[in-house]
This record gives sequence, C-alpha cells and structure tokens, in this order.
Amino acid sequence: MKTSTVRRAAGLLLVSSLGLATVACSSGTSDSSSTGGKVALSINGQPPQTQAFDRKIFDEDVAEFEAANPDIDLQPHEGFMDPKTFSAKLAGGQLEDVFYAYFTDPANLIARRQAADITEYVKDMPHYGDIQQNLKDVFSADGKVYGVPTANYSMGLLYSRALFTKAGLNPDSPPKTWDEVAVAAKKITDLGGGTVGFAEYSKSNQGGWHFTTWMYSQGGQIARKDGDKWVADFDNDKGKAVLNHLKKMRWEDNSMGEKQLLELADVQQMMGAGQLGMYLAAPDNVPTLVNQFKGKYEDYGLAGIPDGKGTLIGGEGYMLNPKATPEKIKAGLKWVQWKYLNPDRIEKNLQRYKADGQPIGLPVPPVADIWTGATRDKQNQLKDAGATVPVVNFKAYVDSFESIKGAIEPPNAQQVYAILDNVMQAVLTNKDADVDQLLSDAEAKVNPVLAQVK
Repeated sequence: MKTSTVRRAAGLLLVSSLGLATVACSSGTSDSSSTGGKVALSINGQPPQTQAFDRKIFDEDVAEFEAANPDIDLQPHEGFMDPKTFSAKLAGGQLEDVFYAYFTDPANLIARRQAADITEYVKDMPHYGDIQQNLKDVFSADGKVYGVPTANYSMGLLYSRALFTKAGLNPDSPPKTWDEVAVAAKKITDLGGGTVGFAEYSKSNQGGWHFTTWMYSQGGQIARKDGDKWVADFDNDKGKAVLNHLKKMRWEDNSMGEKQLLELADVQQMMGAGQLGMYLAAPDNVPTLVNQFKGKYEDYGLAGIPDGKGTLIGGEGYMLNPKATPEKIKAGLKWVQWKYLNPDRIEKNLQRYKADGQPIGLPVPPVADIWTGATRDKQNQLKDAGATVPVVNFKAYVDSFESIKGAIEPPNAQQVYAILDNVMQAVLTNKDADVDQLLSDAEAKVNPVLAQVK
C-alpha cells in the first residue's frame, strides 16, 4: 500500500499547474483565532477517512502534539492543494493558517503575496539548516523565506533486475549514461518473447513531462527567463540530442517496441508483467508495481537519472497564511517541524509503518529524503536497520541525490507538456520525423503559452 504522500507525489505533475492556474489575486485570511489562552491554529493536510492508515497516523500526531503543546489548539482540515477549491478559499478568506503547497506553487504565491514572510522565524526552527538547500530555495525568493519543504522526489531510472540478469547485465551496476541505457535496452529486447528494453510516454501530457526530464538530464531546460518574461529553450543542440537518441533507440535499435502512444499505466503494466527492462520514474512506482501487479521488491532497482546533469524534482511543503499573526506563525512552524521535519521521531515513525506492513527502506515516506549531513546519516542508518525491502537495490538512486541538480517544472507546465506530447509522438511513431522541424514548430507554440505567465 502506498502512503497518501506517495500518491500525491505520483499525481503531482498532472495537477500542480492546474492549482497555480486557479490561484486568486487577493490574500486569504485565517479562519481561526486565539481561544481560551490557546493559539487556535487551522491546518490542512489531513488525509480523508478512505485512507484509513494515513488518517490514523495524522490524527495520532495531532493528539500527541497537542498534549506536548497545551497552548496550541490544532484544527485539522482534510485536503491538500485542491485546484478546484483553492481559488475560492483564498478569495473567501477560508485559507488555513498552515497550508500545503506543491513545489510548483510557491513562486506564484510569493509573487502574489499570498504567503507569509517567515524569514525571521525559521532562524529558530530546529534542523532547518540540515535541509537540502535546493529544496529550501523552492520556498524562497529575494533572500526571504516563505515556506518549508517537507518531502520531495526526483526522477530516476527504474529497471527490472530480473531482466538485467537474464540479459547478462549486472543488476548491481545500472546504466549511468543514456548511451549505456541504449546498450542495455538492446540486450534486453534481444531476449525475445515480446520483451521491450526501454519504454517512454507520449500522451496525456506525460510525453512532454518526460521530454522535460530528458532535457534536464542533459543540463538543458524547457523555458528560461528573458528579462521579465519566459521564453522556450529547447530548440537547441540538447533538444536535438534527446530526440535523436530516442529516434535511434526506437527505429535503429528497435529496443522500444512497436506499441507506442503509451502513458504511465501502460508502462507500469508492462513492467509488472515482466516484459519491460527500464523506464523513467519516481520511487513511488515501486510499491505500485508490487501491490497492483504482484511484483517483488527484489526484482526491481532504481538508479539516478542517466547522464546526471540534472533531473526533474517535485515535492511538497507548507506555507503560512499571509494574514497569520506572529503567534500563529510560530505555532504553525512548530507543528510543521514536529510532524514533518523531526529527526527525533524518525525511528518511531518507521516502527509505526512497519507494524502496519508498510515497506521500509524505499526512498519514500515515512522517510523524507530531504536531509544533509548528520541528520541524513542518522535517517539512513535507522531506515537500513529496519528495512523490509532490499535497500541495496535503490542505493544508486539515493546516492545520486546530492550530486544531481534538481529543477522543478516549467511555468504553465501542463499546456507546455501537451505541445511537447506531439513532439514525442512524432519521433516514436514516424521513422522519418524531422527533429529540427519538430522542435522549431513546438517552440513557436510554446512561446505564446509562456507569454501568459505573470
């Protein structure tokens, strides 16, 4: 079973831009107040009743926190960053004092002054300095801090250790470059029996999402800031290299299979059926393969993004209502730190998840891989000691965290991805596709989309 955080991360790239699109231009107001000498603090992030285990954990944490902090009265609200209601909550003054945000949200919220400046408050926040700087940067602007990250993921290379072994490849030494991916994919495809070496998405905006990941892996980008506006930045040598590499694997090596126009569910089904060697994915895909397709943790491996010049990251964090009082800000950060950023509770959380049969040892909750230094070492030691899955299978991915630069999605991501889907589809379904023309045409369509960004 996957946790609610993992489920949110899996769907992040498909909904976060919609969340941005619905943000209203007026600041929200807090719906709670101080009562009976206590700081009444409204918070969201409470899982729904249908997610029984996650809800149980959350509610237990609320009770434990209040017992330890009798001067704070938590008022939990179900939900996270819902694009269907977020705009109305802001405009109607119903935004919680402490609210959840995807990594793609903070920049817009900060620009529209819809989050409190907490720069002075995080100075006293335990372990804030131990969080990876690139994650803290997501919630910062112009030297000021407006939120804190609580979990993240990055794209890597998910592979079948079973097929690697069968093809004569070393499953403990996964590909580190796209050239090595191509070689491994060819060997796996040559096994026959309908086996496909490497699969890629090309519809439902997921092709554009993965083209973005490929670009980041080359040290490229999809969009860049040009003065006060955004412009497309993929019709270049890096964009051409990505498409030509895919074109070679598809049409010269025949290592991507004839069936195309794939999306996430298709590729997971192929991997779950033991018919796929590799695809790009975040760690939360592994429990899905085990739970939905009866796979085994020992049959899968996860490595860092090939070429390693960058990767797409996503995640979540919490921000404070711009009209929250200093008392509420202090109480809110105390809650966020205690629940989500508390090295002293790592062991207890691992034990709770293990007792419920949740997998321990994957780079997914209840362990948030956001730390550096001694805190990171402590977390890894506890995770390894209580592991219920083969941690070594995912070591290459975890080891890549601090060496590979992460970047979030481009502005207006879903609209951009829809355009880039067509580029991926053309390369994977037409052996005569003109790479130069595809990129030029796509930039001409993406630039008006980026021009809408304010």
